[in-house]
Amino acid sequence: MAASQEQNLVVMKFGGSSVAEPDDIKRAAGRIVAAREQGNRVVAVLSARGKSTDELAAMAREVSDRPEPREMDMLLSVGERIACSLCAMAIHDLGQQAISLTGSQAGIVTDSSHTKARILDVRTDRIREKLADDRIVLVAGFQGVSTDSRDVTTLGRGGSDTTAVALAAALGADVCEIYTDVRGVFSADPRLVPDARKLSMLSFEEMLEMAASGARVLQLRAVEYARNHGVRIHCRSSFEDAPGTLVLAEDETMERPLVTAVTHSEEEARVTMTGVRDEPGVAGRIFSTLADANVNVDMIIQNEPVEPQRGADLSFTVSRDELEAAVSAIRVLDLATGIQTDERIGKVSIVGAGMRSHPGVAAKVFETLGEQAINIEMISTSPIKISCVVAADRVPAAVKALHEAFELGADAVRREEPAGAEHRPTVTS
Repeated sequence: MAASQEQNLVVMKFGGSSVAEPDDIKRAAGRIVAAREQGNRVVAVLSARGKSTDELAAMAREVSDRPEPREMDMLLSVGERIACSLCAMAIHDLGQQAISLTGSQAGIVTDSSHTKARILDVRTDRIREKLADDRIVLVAGFQGVSTDSRDVTTLGRGGSDTTAVALAAALGADVCEIYTDVRGVFSADPRLVPDARKLSMLSFEEMLEMAASGARVLQLRAVEYARNHGVRIHCRSSFEDAPGTLVLAEDETMERPLVTAVTHSEEEARVTMTGVRDEPGVAGRIFSTLADANVNVDMIIQNEPVEPQRGADLSFTVSRDELEAAVSAIRVLDLATGIQTDERIGKVSIVGAGMRSHPGVAAKVFETLGEQAINIEMISTSPIKISCVVAADRVPAAVKALHEAFELGADAVRREEPAGAEHRPTVTS
């Protein structure tokens, strides 16, 4: 029987920990089937099982010190395909018809930036055809096909989130559910702060800042894509049926608290260029070169030279796994007398939409860290975020102190549900 056009369309994404073992795959299949039997049309996006991607990358390093990016994409795309085909088999055993598709078969079209491709288009004809045939469609996350070379591409770490959100946007899905091994988004990492509380909802802007500042629950690009296309995200646990955290437009939320969460990252590295030429256009050349090398820069600080002949000092932070690429890119420019690196740094941030209308937040952050004798090495701000670079071994203490100072623990007043929450589509059993 063909699927009804009036049925809700749900996109469900299952992360690697949610499909790691055979029982996990069967559990995911059960959730997918339950959603279908509730009358929804279902598209599910799966990540590679457990540590499969890391294991594949390790295989590449066993045979090559610098694996060729195109071939890395061919290799790394295998993990998601395995997970999808296995889950489709489990769904068939539960009495539903399913079909697994690679990213290219599902119409995920990207640019040609191997290992870090960006989605350019989603051509959903084949998915819609299978949904009309009353099938559940499983799509391999994290991958697509380049529009010019027609090569397999991958979207970077966490790219299955972006696959799911992109499909939800292209298909006009009612909700995009992201299933993971945590119950939702918390006010801090519960491993560092035991009394961290689960947040019932976040605005896209808050989640973007949190993802950019170290929160690992959702990929940054996925949240950005969701905001730009109005895709409501429900981040929830694969292992229980309780509601998770909704990520939605700010106009759908109530009054925001002063600070929503404390996030951190211990995978930062700093590059300092000394004796940089003090002349127009130099910074532009440096950061254009880094962009061409596909290096994402976070914080930037430049100090004007005390004496013109001494040159300026320019420091910026990057992800630790991009440090080598960053240094290699800027060294050939010959614009500085020296380049120094530091991998012993971390970042701690506070995020909250309420910061826009409350003065004194920065002062409280700096005072709190000062009371803990934590030295601040770099500072970056936005209207709803304050980030500080500190020594890596001081990050846990900084997170705990800020979480306590802004009273974000489980005993804090929880947010109210937004107006119209009772009308949200649900697909849980």
